[in-house]
Order: sequence, then structure tokens, then C-alpha cells
Amino acid sequence: MYSTLNVCSAGVKGQRSYAGEVDFSYASLRRFPDVEAPNLQAWDATDELLVQRALAAGVTGEEIAVIGDEYGAIALALADAGRQGIRVHQDLATGRRALARNAAAAGLGGFVSLELEPALLDGARLVLLQLPKSLAELEEISDAVARWAAPDVTLIAGGRVKHMTLAQNEVLGRSFENVQPQRAERKSRLIVASGAREVPVEPPYPVAEPVEVPGRVEALTLVAHGGAFAGARLDIGTRVLLEVLSGEERLRLPSVAHPVSSSALRASAQRPATGASTPTVVDLGCGTGALAAAYALAHPEAHVIATDRSAAAVASARATMIANGIQDRITVTHDDAGSEIPDHSADLVLLNPPFHLGSSIHTGAATRLFDAAARILRPGGELLTVYNSHLGYKSELTRRIGPTEQLRRTPKFTVTRSIRR
Repeated sequence: MYSTLNVCSAGVKGQRSYAGEVDFSYASLRRFPDVEAPNLQAWDATDELLVQRALAAGVTGEEIAVIGDEYGAIALALADAGRQGIRVHQDLATGRRALARNAAAAGLGGFVSLELEPALLDGARLVLLQLPKSLAELEEISDAVARWAAPDVTLIAGGRVKHMTLAQNEVLGRSFENVQPQRAERKSRLIVASGAREVPVEPPYPVAEPVEVPGRVEALTLVAHGGAFAGARLDIGTRVLLEVLSGEERLRLPSVAHPVSSSALRASAQRPATGASTPTVVDLGCGTGALAAAYALAHPEAHVIATDRSAAAVASARATMIANGIQDRITVTHDDAGSEIPDHSADLVLLNPPFHLGSSIHTGAATRLFDAAARILRPGGELLTVYNSHLGYKSELTRRIGPTEQLRRTPKFTVTRSIRR
């Protein structure tokens, strides 16, 4: 068995040793450009516990990799303590931008941002992980650490106790011989995993599955990395929106209560698209790319852009396009709410917005995407949105986009069409 780090050891020569609190101003960190609110902060006790363990472990910055550092709390606290050469992976584009802003505000450097790839973990002896929400993502990450990091690597994973399960220990146990949950502190808990197991020839992710898509005879192949929402299957909301896209609702709208809104909707729908021979369609928050792929296959004349703030989603969507032979017809980008898409450039936006921010239920994520759609749509352009019926977004869409009416409602999901005023 390989030797493992002493995660409670003193610091190495020339670096400060920490046995208690860290002298770093976590409160100065911001979430921006992600949603900011009084009940949302840019760090938690788990970040602090991970930093304390890292500083006590006796490793250099070049031997540390950090995964899931939402807004930079871990990497910046370590850099502030003199650790240089830290490698960081953040899934979300908002987190990457927040880290860069927080680093600039604090005058800190000494870290490099990388994808979940061999370069992130090569030679790493200590990996710090904020536990992801999904077990699939945890499985992909733990396999990557065992596959690419140093033979004596120690993985220290942490999370809030209320979100932790025994299943997480089981997943870590597939890649590590020793998995030791630690005593909870300040409503957070760390898990120390060591003794990397021999990995299979092929990693567990990505996975590919054929799925039936409304309006298509042939199956669509979806590819998913562990961190992609819904995995390699159609989530219910996406399926409902695809049913609308393949049916008559797109061409013959039901009447609305307000005659002016109804008239505006129909008048706008009859306007020709800008560059009518090549309409621009955006799958905003594309996930594995199901909506973008299905639309591109049904409308070969369209220019389709699929964008998501999740790196795992973007990697999945790119692989989905390759699997279906349409990679040359779809642009897939890792971006925050379509920020790189020019104003008034889209004819149609497809949107299945999230209603969670991390582990918190918050409508701010959807609101940001509504505003993004309003910015990138041309006047008269369309936004098709599917959302949980109990959220009642119709009035919000009318206010932020333009006249909106309901196209489909099921007990769980509602599909609306909004015309950019």
C-alpha cells in the first residue's frame, strides 16, 4: 500500500504552519457575477476546514489541486498563506470569473485554472474537494484523482452535513481503499480518502445513451459527463418542450386573455427573421445539448448556438453533437448566461432554466437567464421557456421579455412563448 500524507502534520520549511484559525478575510469574497443576495455567501465552513487541513498537511502549493472551489475561497486562502502553484478546477463559468475578480481585489495570484484533465492532477499529493451534489459527478472526480494524481495522493472531500449521505462514502470507496469520515465541525464534515485503487481501463464517464425524441423517428444519442444535469437521458421538462417544438403549438397559438397581447404576439410572429435564410437559434443553458441537437436535426438551415455555464455540460454537449454527426453545424460555448452572444442577434431562444443555486432553491438563476434572453433576442424574436408549473413565471417573462402566453401545461411543467418587444 502506498504511504499517505499526514493531514495533521506541521508545515514544511519556509511556509507558515497552521493548527487553528486561518488569517484570511473570507468575508471579503464576492459571488459576482453569480447571483448575490443576503442569504447567499461566497464561502462556508467547509472551505475553512479544507484550508486548515491543507495548511497542516506539509505539502507545497505545486502538490495541491483544488476541485469545486465555488468562488475561490480555498485557492485564495492557500495563496494568502504562501502556497504557490495551486491548480484549481471550477465547473461553473461564474465561479471562474468570481475567482479572477476576488484574486484581483485581494492582490493574490499563484494559482492556475484547469479543466478536469490529467494536467490538473499530475503529481498532486493532496486534492481538496467541495463535494458535488450528484453521485455521478463525485464518481467521475474520484476516478480522475485515482487515475491521474500521485500514487500517494490523499483526497480530502468536504460538505455541509445536511447534504451528505453514506452513498458518498461508497462512491469514494470505489476509487480508494481507505475512506474515513471525520467529526463534524460547524455543521460541516470532511472525508479523508487515501490508498488509490487500480482504475479500470476506461473511466466511468462520459456515458452515451440513445433516447427517443418527440417528432423524430431515429433516436438521438445523448452523451453525459458525471456533472451534467439529468445524465444521458431527457429530463421531463426538456421532453415537454420538445413535444411543443414538434407539434402545432409553434405555428398556431392559443388565444390569450388580453387582446392587445394576443395581437402583438401574432404580429411579431409574422415578421421575417433577420437573415431569414439562416435564423440564429440559442439553447440557453443547454445541458447535454438535447434541445440544440434536436432542433438542428429538424432545421438544418438554422445556425444553432448551445451555451452553458457548466464545463461538464459543455463537454457533454460537444460530445452529443459529435455522436449525432452535427458538430459542424452547432457552436457550443462555456459562458455565463450567453454573455458572449451579441445583442439582438438571436431569432429564437430555447430555455429550460434551473431553480437551484447550488444547494439553495432560488429564482435568481432563472431571472438572470430571462434577462440574457431579452438582451440577445432581436425585436420580435421568440423565447420558448419550460418551467415547473408551480413557479408561475409568466408575469415575470411578460415584464422582462414581452407579451407571453402559455402553450402547454402539465401537472408539473408549463411551456410559454414570449415575443421580444
